[in-house]
Amino acid sequence: MIAYINQIFTAAEKAALPIGDLAIQRGYAVFDYFRIKHNAPLFLDDYLDRFFRSADLMFLHPVQTREEVKSIMSELMAQNKMAESGMRMILTGGCSPDHYEPALPNLVIVQEELQMPSHERFMAGVKVITHEYQRDLPLVKTTNYLMGVWMQHKIRAQNASDVLYHKQGNVSELPRANVMMVTKDGRIVTPSENILQGITRMKLLELAAHKYSVELRELSVAELKNAAEVFMTSTTKRILPIVQLDEFVIGNGKAGPVTSLLNAAFIEMENNHHLAMTPTGTTLKI
Repeated sequence: MIAYINQIFTAAEKAALPIGDLAIQRGYAVFDYFRIKHNAPLFLDDYLDRFFRSADLMFLHPVQTREEVKSIMSELMAQNKMAESGMRMILTGGCSPDHYEPALPNLVIVQEELQMPSHERFMAGVKVITHEYQRDLPLVKTTNYLMGVWMQHKIRAQNASDVLYHKQGNVSELPRANVMMVTKDGRIVTPSENILQGITRMKLLELAAHKYSVELRELSVAELKNAAEVFMTSTTKRILPIVQLDEFVIGNGKAGPVTSLLNAAFIEMENNHHLAMTPTGTTLKI
């Protein structure tokens, strides 16, 4: 597998950062991640918008322009020859003389194998536990997953798949996904504050608005536990039903009809490459 690091294409296992980089010393870096389907990046401009916005908010200024980054990605795809994969962009804090002040960033881009959730896993859904926590700089996609990684032992101990963060009873997000609820009267609700603006979330809300009432607002843990359906959205999961929250079973404990309909519509959007950049051209089929 070939990776890119600071103007050099090299074998991924040989790619390396200096130990003085702030990404290593302080965990100071931003990243983004998108899927490649049938040799075509999905929603690439949306991901690049977020990547460069994250960099700006972290006061990191990449040497490479947006078009140069696209060119690097094209070259990686040509060299790695992976029609279905994920691509990760990392912009580090750079090699800081005092190990504290951001310096000239290092850019790393890698292409990876990616396995999307199976139909069986979608239909079965997953259990999620809750934990009170608010991520630092929620609008920024940083490499700081301290809490999510630290929580893994507790997640496994409770036979769960992930953790949903909340603050004083209002939910925000999962470490690597957004959350949405289907109310018993058929409205789609998702948190509006203190979250990363997920690209899958954004595209799905555009699709859902064709058929359902969509609300972006505060959303409580109590509401989720009383919902008809709950699901998470992310690049690597697409849409994945949450059928249990702590010890509360959601709905009938399996993927619901609205979640299934939205998932089918999203897959249709992916499969129609010409619609990928104009999602409002896709309508839900009843």
